[in-house]
Formats: sequence, C-alpha cells, structure tokens
Amino acid sequence: MHGSSASKTTKPVLVVDDEENLRHVLRLMLEQFGFVVFEACDGEDAISVLDEHPEVRMVLCDLRMPRMDGMAFLETVGGRDLSIIMMSAYGTTESSEIALGLGAVDTISKPFRPAEIRLRLERLMEHAVLADENRRLRTAVGGTSELEGFVGQSPAAQGVVDLILKVAPYPTTVLITGESGTGKEVLARALHARSARKQGPFVAVNCGAIPESLLESELFGHERGAFTGAVRAHQGLFEQAHKGTLLLDEIGEMPLGLQTRLLRVLEAGTVRRVGGQKDRKIDVRVVAATARDLVSMAEEGRFREDLLYRLRVVHIEVPPLRARAEDIPLLVERLTTRAAARLNRPPPRVDEAAMRALMNHGWPGNVRELENALERSILMGDGEVILPADLPELVWSDVVDTALAGLPSDDLSIKRHTANLERMLIHRALERTAGNRTRAAKLLDISYKALVYKIRGYGLDDE
Repeated sequence: MHGSSASKTTKPVLVVDDEENLRHVLRLMLEQFGFVVFEACDGEDAISVLDEHPEVRMVLCDLRMPRMDGMAFLETVGGRDLSIIMMSAYGTTESSEIALGLGAVDTISKPFRPAEIRLRLERLMEHAVLADENRRLRTAVGGTSELEGFVGQSPAAQGVVDLILKVAPYPTTVLITGESGTGKEVLARALHARSARKQGPFVAVNCGAIPESLLESELFGHERGAFTGAVRAHQGLFEQAHKGTLLLDEIGEMPLGLQTRLLRVLEAGTVRRVGGQKDRKIDVRVVAATARDLVSMAEEGRFREDLLYRLRVVHIEVPPLRARAEDIPLLVERLTTRAAARLNRPPPRVDEAAMRALMNHGWPGNVRELENALERSILMGDGEVILPADLPELVWSDVVDTALAGLPSDDLSIKRHTANLERMLIHRALERTAGNRTRAAKLLDISYKALVYKIRGYGLDDE
C-alpha cells in the first residue's frame, strides 16, 4: 500500500497484515530500528508492492488474511529471492511446518516482543548479505564458469586460474600435476575452452587405464590387418583430436617404449598408424596430467627426460585442498547445489559445526572426496540442513577428537559430558532461531515436546 523510499543503505521490509492497527504498530517499531517499512493488507496487495519495489527482500506476513492468505502468498512468490517470516495468532506446530515447507525462513507467534522481531530481521539481513557475497565471489573468482568448475578465491587457487588464463590462447604443451582429485582434467578442459581450438574436439585418455598392448593402437591408430583382430583401419586419438586438444591423463603410467613414439609425434607433428607406411599431419595441442613426480621418475630412468622437457613447456601445479582450506565454503556451496540437483532434491544448508568439520578435515582425496562426502550427506540428512552426524565418519570424528582434547583427562563420565553437550546444543539452537522452539526442535532433530522438557530440565527457561 505505501512505504518510505528506500536507498541502497536502508533496510527495507514489507509488513503484510489485514489489521491496519498492527501494521501501524509494526511500522513505528521497525522504523525505530532503522528499517524502511512497506505495507500490504493481504497477499495480492503484497505482490503488487514487491513488483513495484524489487529492493524489498524481507517480508513479515500474517498467516490468516482475506483474498490471499499467508500460505497462498508463500506458494505464489516461491520463485523469488525473498526471506519471509510468517506471523500468526493461531500458530500451531503443524501450520509452522507447512509454512516452512513452502519456503518461509521462520515463524513467529503473536503477540511478540519488539526485540524479538528486530533480532530475527537482523539475522535475515545477515543471511542476505552472506548470500550476496557468495554470489559476488562466484562471479569474481577468475571467471569460474569459464574455467569449467575450478572454484577458489585463495591465493593458491587464483595463481592456477591466472596461469590458465594466460596460457590458454597459445598452442603450447602444458603439464598439469597434482594429487588425485584436485581437478586436473577440469583445468585441461578449461585450457581447451579458452583457446582458439574451442570449436575443435577435446579428447581425453587415461594412459594407466588401457593395457600396454592396446595403448599404442589407441593413441596412434592402426591399419587393417596390422595385427590379429584388426579387421578394419582405426583412427587413433591423435587423429581424432585434430584441430583440438588431447589430454594424456596419468602420463606417468605410459610405458617407456611408447614414450619414445610420443616424443617423435610431438616433435614432428605427424603420426603413423600401427602397420601403416605413411605419416599423417596432425594439429593437436597436447596437455599431459599426472599425480606422479615425473622428475624423480626421470632420475630413476622410468620416464624419458627429453619427453619430460617437451611436455613441461608450461607447468601448472594444482594445490591439494588442504592447502586452500579457505576455498572449502565456496566449494561446498557449489558442490551441494550440483549434488542436490543430481539427486533431485533442494540444496541443503550446511550447519556451522559441519562446515568447521569440513574445513578441518585433511581431504586426502581432495575435491573429488569432498563432493562424494557431500552427496552422501545429502542422502543421509533430512534434506534441509547438513549436520556433523550426516558427514562420513572420518570427517565428523575429527570434530569429536577436537572436542575430547578439551576435556579434563581425569573426568570420563559419559553421562556428565553428554548432558553438557546436549545443553550446549539446545542453547545454540535457541540462539540461532531467536527462541523459536519449533524451529529449534527441527534443527536439533527432536520433537517439540522433548525440547520443552529438556529446556525445563536444563534451566534454559531463565536464559
């Protein structure tokens, strides 16, 4: 219906209620706290206000209203970027759960205290700022989408991104090294996508996955009758990658005899099929990748030194995940969204304790292990929040070990420590939900009745 004009530094909020007196009281209350208040008398009116003022992202909405009530409003605006708190004088656990299921971020019962409203709206603003910052980071991280999924804002990750962007336009041979699961193939694809060859084929082969007897034919092709079973001519991967990029993954697994042939192909720019009599001109950019230490292998005579120099014109070393732990929150957001979409589920939020566990884990399997852990957590969790207990045991046990390290060594009472931990978790859940017991019970994964009983038992009513 109406509202003050909102600038970029203000805190706009829409109050939706059919009682004019309540809207007026809320307006006076919220304006004292620095909010710019817009008003609407029902859901239809609210949609008109939101269409006219797209800067409004926080909504206080009554449950029962004429024309379009709160539930119908939630369903109608489901696709918008809004944080909605439902208000009701008839609040029940069932209606609260329905509202939360339809997209409300919180529920509050009338009458309410001014400080409670303020606290909840301030928290909504913090979440909105965090979401905006994550979006900005995703956009700013060296063209994340253009690098086909390599996510990172740490100096280590940015160094890799900068080198990829610098080298990609040129036909130079590149060696990418790093532990298993760090994203070497992702970066090879990024090199291809940023090059003048991006319209050409990207062909990848794992040199360790093909038997030695077949790898030569697979790479260089063969003519009909070249060996038993060669009933027709076969175009090798070098020919298939003509005018494009060939990724030789796990290059350290290539037998020495084939290394000699590979070196000849790289130097001559031609390939001869097995059993063939003529050389075929090829135009291929070669990217090699390995988790092995090729320098040590060359010193031991297990890898040709001249081939190493030929492959390592530009060397990109991908850091392990443990060396860029500050990238984990951004990776978690991206990977949970991707895994949830694959599982046909809404992307869950990651609990603070679970995020700490994820950041403290060593991740020997790197990004691949992290993605698998998150997919498992989505399957094991309740669909809304990933908690420490939803994570693989190796991850959450780190948190338990840390917690145990802080306990007195002479006090091994399970009963006493369990009670202390339970009290702490209930206190934290109530803090996070601004005292909303329905939502706190949901976070704690216990019934509302059990929570009320425990609050009384631990004396948390007085806090």
